[in-house]
Amino acid sequence: MAARPRPRPRRFADHRLLRRLLLLLSLALLLVLLGHLPALLLRRANSLGRRCLPAATDRRLLFFPRPVPGPRLSFAIVTLADEDASASGGRRSFRGVLAASARNKRAYAAAHGYGLVSLPASAVDPGRPPSWSKVLALRAQLRHHDWLFWNDADTLVTNPEISLDQILFSVIGHSDFDESPDLVLTEDFGGVNAGVFFIRRSKWSERFLDTWWNQTSFVHFGSTRSGDNAALKHLIDHLSAEEMKAHVLIAKMQCLFNSYPWILTWKSVHRLIFHLPTTWKGVYSDGDFMIHFAGIDDKPSWTNKILGEI
Repeated sequence: MAARPRPRPRRFADHRLLRRLLLLLSLALLLVLLGHLPALLLRRANSLGRRCLPAATDRRLLFFPRPVPGPRLSFAIVTLADEDASASGGRRSFRGVLAASARNKRAYAAAHGYGLVSLPASAVDPGRPPSWSKVLALRAQLRHHDWLFWNDADTLVTNPEISLDQILFSVIGHSDFDESPDLVLTEDFGGVNAGVFFIRRSKWSERFLDTWWNQTSFVHFGSTRSGDNAALKHLIDHLSAEEMKAHVLIAKMQCLFNSYPWILTWKSVHRLIFHLPTTWKGVYSDGDFMIHFAGIDDKPSWTNKILGEI
């Protein structure tokens, strides 16, 4: 008769269980570290060598801000100010964001002598989602300033030492108003972005804004995508090569004036792996001029977080 196997000591079983728990804990910790490591590195992109704005030693900027004599150009920041009109409903909230961003931009405009136009509720067209009213606001203000700088309500100036003049000069390469492009944009993963851009006072800009407003087939209710960005992308994509070259300029670095925060999601990880250059050019890093909370649902928390840091 075969002898029964001797049961293992309880102490041995406890040690095996402890080793398994420690292994699982180590794996969980590793996943957390790997998940947050990209965010930490990307937040330090500028200190790791990325250049959104050319350094002061760039030969084109040695004599800035007076490369061409003449009167100073008139700038105005245009943005949406009405909280109720900007609320898109559902999970995405602007509550408390607009008042904070308005104070932020008011201080920046005052420091640099720029105009500030905050679009009130009365200026929002009730027949379209609020973001479409940027076209009406820009059209109305274009005659009063040389350059208009539109930025969505969910944006903050994070480096007020950088001027709008400096941004335009760095991307255009000169400060000759008459020879400048009419529309200066940035691109993200979806193409040109309608949340932050410059537009110059000109007949071409007036016609372009009118044409943009007339893209009624793109108007969309009941979604976080109201259609104004899709309409802008459609117009840009259908410009002739000659018109594009003469009137539109897309900045090589999105982070020049339209940086997005990097948040750990499956989509952001996929983009980081397969579209690293685009992520690198557009991710928000310490020292960037402006942060844009595009596509983020919890905008109030992020607004308070960034304001607390700057």
